[in-house]
Amino acid sequence: MELFFNRFPLFLDGALTTLLITVLGSLLAFVLAMVVGILGTTRNAAARAVATAYTEAFRGVAALVLLFWFAYAIPQITAYELSPMFAGILALGLNVGAYGAEVVRAAINAVPRAQTEATIALNMSWPRRMWLVLLPQAWAQMLPTFGNLVIELMKASAIVSLINVVDLTHVADELRQTTGETIPAFVSALVMYFIIAQVLIFGMRMLERQANRRLGRAPAGGGLLSLIRPPTPGTKVGAAK
Repeated sequence: MELFFNRFPLFLDGALTTLLITVLGSLLAFVLAMVVGILGTTRNAAARAVATAYTEAFRGVAALVLLFWFAYAIPQITAYELSPMFAGILALGLNVGAYGAEVVRAAINAVPRAQTEATIALNMSWPRRMWLVLLPQAWAQMLPTFGNLVIELMKASAIVSLINVVDLTHVADELRQTTGETIPAFVSALVMYFIIAQVLIFGMRMLERQANRRLGRAPAGGGLLSLIRPPTPGTKVGAAK
């Protein structure tokens, strides 16, 4: 691991770039997922058609193809050129947002029908019904899958190295070429990716705990911390079933 400690500033810069792309891509994906997912639950046929078209189009196209399209094809067919980092954020956000939209739609539809009927009986408008009753209950169901999507987006962000964004993968590959030390370079990148993933998992678990607490549900564990948390009071470790 001598290479890692000697080139730590380079790995740190690459990790920060990876984290920035992950955060911004996740924010874009989240906004798209919420908007498109909610549209997919409405009774308006045109709104549902738009939601379905977006979801099927961007779920069915590889993020790598989108990345190359935004980075190389857009400048040839328009007068605009996207920066490599923005092209990466856009490609990842659009791709993961399509998966997230289905998560939102399914979570809202999973709210018991009686809840919707109660809001109708109280003469609530559709926005109030969605904001005050349906989304708070669906939110807790969305978060575990959203957490998985954020981790997938973080790992998929490695493709931006192919358009010369100096992320963690790009740093590792450059060191491999300049030093010839393939294993140390990519083991170092693996460790940094793992650390970023654990930070993201911890953040998502905190959001899950908060959402479940508001609904009076028991918080769910996860990540490495779930392996070392103390047993539930009243249980015996290693007791026979």
